[in-house]
Amino acid sequence: MSRLTAVADVIEAFKQKGFDFVGKTGNGWFKLRGVLTPPGAEKGCPCEVQLDPTFFELPRIRLLDIPAELPKAVPHLGAEGDLCYLAKATVVLDIYDPVGQSLACLQRAALVLGQILSGAMIEDLAEEFFAYWDGWFCFVDMQGEDLGRQNCFVAEANGNSLWFISDNEVRTKEKLNSLGYKVTNKTVLTYRVKSTAQPRPLTSHWPPETVADILAWQSTLDPRCRRKIHDRIKEGERKKANGVLIVIESPLMTYGFVVLFDRQALAQKTKVNDRKDMSYGLKVMPISMVRIDDRYLAQRNIPKSKTLAGRRIALVGCGTIGGYLADMLVKAGAGTCGGKITLVDFDCLLPQNIGRHRLGFPDLLSNKAEAMAKELKRLSPGAEVQALPVDVRQAQLGQLDLLIDATGEESLGHWLCGRYRAPTPMLSVWIEGPGTAVRALLRANASGACYRCLWHRHRRGELRSTRDPLPAILAGHGCEGLYVPFPASVSVQAASLGAEMALDWINDVHSAALQTRLIDQTHQLATPDCDPLQDRDCPICHS
Repeated sequence: MSRLTAVADVIEAFKQKGFDFVGKTGNGWFKLRGVLTPPGAEKGCPCEVQLDPTFFELPRIRLLDIPAELPKAVPHLGAEGDLCYLAKATVVLDIYDPVGQSLACLQRAALVLGQILSGAMIEDLAEEFFAYWDGWFCFVDMQGEDLGRQNCFVAEANGNSLWFISDNEVRTKEKLNSLGYKVTNKTVLTYRVKSTAQPRPLTSHWPPETVADILAWQSTLDPRCRRKIHDRIKEGERKKANGVLIVIESPLMTYGFVVLFDRQALAQKTKVNDRKDMSYGLKVMPISMVRIDDRYLAQRNIPKSKTLAGRRIALVGCGTIGGYLADMLVKAGAGTCGGKITLVDFDCLLPQNIGRHRLGFPDLLSNKAEAMAKELKRLSPGAEVQALPVDVRQAQLGQLDLLIDATGEESLGHWLCGRYRAPTPMLSVWIEGPGTAVRALLRANASGACYRCLWHRHRRGELRSTRDPLPAILAGHGCEGLYVPFPASVSVQAASLGAEMALDWINDVHSAALQTRLIDQTHQLATPDCDPLQDRDCPICHS
């Protein structure tokens, strides 16, 4: 079926439902108008339907006349009549059934409209609050929980201004520099208050336009927060500021608003006999708070789980595994919130390394640890990343919460086990054969097997990754030397396994201490994930 035929069929199907074609939008979508009638209702609401000619996108449905009896704020209905009847990511449209899918969307929209008109789904207002609180962007980079006066400054780039709230100006400026913004000498008087209530718009009067509206709204949510907000506004008034930004920390989100002081009106308040609080009539503007703090950036993808924030982590080896693993660790919070990640590698990035390394041509001939630290600071300016371009045997790593060996060098792994004994947790990650399997071993306590223990078990034919012997494939020539060939995808999988085990460790999630991921499916897995015991012949565990 051609696209033109499909569009014609859909338009004809909508005509049977009382919708007439009225033209196209500027981007080529087809517009139809008719009446959207909820199930069981005698009458409906005039609406416009816009159809994507490719049928990949959900039809857009907008009420042309919002019923007068509806409150000012209702769930799933925008101020301009746009009806949110389906969340985009919750359905997959069948492009081979455009008629059926489009009519199903119309039916769903009619059902949602009926629920809105009946007063149902009102609780959804809380989940949709951000859509009802749309305003000027303010970026929040606060790691701490301190309330009260905050540091808010203005940064500019290409003539555009943005507000930034920070509890560490040095850290935030690093982030701004990475965005190309420069801090100006302008500041915004800002206060941070905390509320126990999740925000939701008032159905009777929305949006709030004055301080009186804000205070009345907050009284329905959290009376104590309402008093704190009023106190901060009056404090800004006493400081003779041009305005004050109030940031409200609620259980699920941060939001805020700006009060603009009318100095001329407030001046009249100086009369002795005028005791009226003039702040009630001051205008307010909603502010959309966008969190850019490192805690949030790491936590968002793993809600209700601990991150690696605040931990002292050393990663030995910034080669093909370590480069990708370092990136994943920082994305999981390593080096943030008072923590630090130390990268140790004395080697330089050579042309033959680039094919499977996290770094690329711009870092050629640079020390791997230093280049990787520079790259991580570029991607995550708030992270504390230290590079040690030395042999780890000469490094002073200090007290550690977790040591990670990503070198793949067996003898060095044995040395690290002996040098950094339990109770320092140690995670070893390596690749076996020419990318045949990736493995990782976590020694989390004094009773667990160490990396050296595996060497003794392997000599007895135990705890091997594959049933058949691993292939011995070497490549290279001349002064380049021999190396084991495997694609970068194997390195990524090894790094992913290491990152997953590190997160399990920090969250006290029991997972096997020795884990194997078979990459070459022509082989059979020999050792299921397990918790190996210390080997009786290990000189480290039994010294």
